[in-house]
Amino acid sequence: MNRQKRWYDYLWVASLLYLILGFFNILFAWLGLLCFAIPLIMAAAGKDKGYCNRYCGRGQLFALLGGKWKLSRGLPIPHWLKSKWFRYGFLTFFMAMFLNMLYVTWLVFAGAGELRQAVTLLWTFKLPWHWAYPVQVTPWIAQFAFGFYSVMFTSTVLGLVTMFLFRPRTWCVYCPMGTVTQMICTVKHGRKE
Repeated sequence: MNRQKRWYDYLWVASLLYLILGFFNILFAWLGLLCFAIPLIMAAAGKDKGYCNRYCGRGQLFALLGGKWKLSRGLPIPHWLKSKWFRYGFLTFFMAMFLNMLYVTWLVFAGAGELRQAVTLLWTFKLPWHWAYPVQVTPWIAQFAFGFYSVMFTSTVLGLVTMFLFRPRTWCVYCPMGTVTQMICTVKHGRKE
């Protein structure tokens, strides 16, 4: 049975647009902060993971590519990928990379480091991204954008790989924001994970 589409069923466009805009102008990467703030606010104010279940454009994008467009093998998600130790371990690793990005931004802000016009894929491979810096701004603002886009780009690539290998929304199982919102809901409402 097909239900009528709602406005939030098209938020995958925003996720795709974010990646495209950041490819041409890195300063659009700042918009990604919405993907961090909104789920946390909704989890703290609400009773469930409404953002993940309804409004996450990235999850919708993976569902579209893997489900409707059949780019997913559709295999069951391995148990280890769903386990607490992996999800919390990945969250810890992800937060360490995020804090490192903030530290590099701080160094540029303090004048102790230089602007790196590169996007880092998988926190290891530096991709030159100099063309995406068409407007000169204060260097730390650009550094944050390069770092944040790296985080978002890397997590998208990981999501695409696991989407292809397993089910379309496999990323949603170990997404750091999903793990944090689950923690908030668990603490706030005393629910078991």
